[in-house]
Amino acid sequence: MRTVFVTVGTTSFDELIRSITCPQNVQALKARGYERLVLQTGRGSIIPAADSCPDVRLEAYQFKDSIAEDIKQADLVISHAGAGSCLEALEAGKPLLVVVNDKLMNNHQLEMARQLHMDSHLLYCTCSTLTETLRTMDLSVLQPFLPGQPKNFANFLDKALGI
Repeated sequence: MRTVFVTVGTTSFDELIRSITCPQNVQALKARGYERLVLQTGRGSIIPAADSCPDVRLEAYQFKDSIAEDIKQADLVISHAGAGSCLEALEAGKPLLVVVNDKLMNNHQLEMARQLHMDSHLLYCTCSTLTETLRTMDLSVLQPFLPGQPKNFANFLDKALGI
């Protein structure tokens, strides 16, 4: 069963949870062959019920000790733009769509997502462009992110953040 795993990390990003479970986005995922949607909702106030998306099998939880198994089982990871969440999905070799929270002030997440996108490691959008991105995304353009190179990642962060 093709699975999408959505993570917001330890933050609250209700807009992403609300957006990914809206009918047009569920239909866009279904049209791409995804049948299971697993949501890690973090500190948010929205935890969708299993029957709230009748076209896919929906599972939702706030936190687990580790999301590694959810990432491993996913065919697509949709994540907030937190560095830890992005790095974990990329190191697992999973296609990654990052949804930037454009409501944040001093949004370093946008710079990081933009740089990783320019390096062809992920796709990114905002909640307002998520539907169109899901409909038109081409995951075949993504290049592997080589794991286990913390110095390279540190240099990348410096470049992305303009340090």
